[in-house]
Amino acid sequence: MTTMEQRRAATFVVPYIVAGVVLVALSFLLGWWIFLRGDTPFVVDSAWNAFVADLWNPVFSAFSHFMDFVGGGWMGVFAVPIAGAVGLVLLRRPWSAAYFLAAEAISAAGVQVLKHVFGRVRPEDILVVSDYGSYPSGHVANAATIAVAAVIIFPRLWVGIVGGAWVVLMAFSRTYLHAHWLSDTLGGALIGAGAALLVAAAFAVPLARERPAVSARGLARLSA
Repeated sequence: MTTMEQRRAATFVVPYIVAGVVLVALSFLLGWWIFLRGDTPFVVDSAWNAFVADLWNPVFSAFSHFMDFVGGGWMGVFAVPIAGAVGLVLLRRPWSAAYFLAAEAISAAGVQVLKHVFGRVRPEDILVVSDYGSYPSGHVANAATIAVAAVIIFPRLWVGIVGGAWVVLMAFSRTYLHAHWLSDTLGGALIGAGAALLVAAAFAVPLARERPAVSARGLARLSA
């Protein structure tokens, strides 16, 4: 990697840090606002909770339970991150694999910190078994971390669109199952995306070093 390429990669560090800090700070501020309100949900939380209750049908229910399984527990916390890292290693992107695992770990840790600091009560009509603390949504945080990390590793518009859709669908499924208030999903998206950006700042240079190598191998295969 040339000095110019290193400098170009370094220019992403400050924006990643600034954006990451802002998002994480917003997740804390939203959590604090919720904490100060006590057990009283926001008007939009109550309205959305009632709205999704009226949407019940077998398709939405099956989909939401599937998302519950994929996005959390041993599947979301261990299997998905490990599978993603293994896939990146097979693509000869070891630094990307390390970044992905680190982002997932930091995001999960941040979620647990917020859960235990604010200890929000979940909706009474919850349809699944969940851990302590409604705020923020760990499933949505995980989805946001994956989405942002994917865009950083594979900077393509379609990757961002698919990632954004994944986050929205995960948020819908969590509220549909009444596992979270709507504001919990916003907090999850904030902490998840913020964690991915902060970790990306630490990996900016090695990630940039991998991209030219991957592009060069792709061109070599096309010309062979």
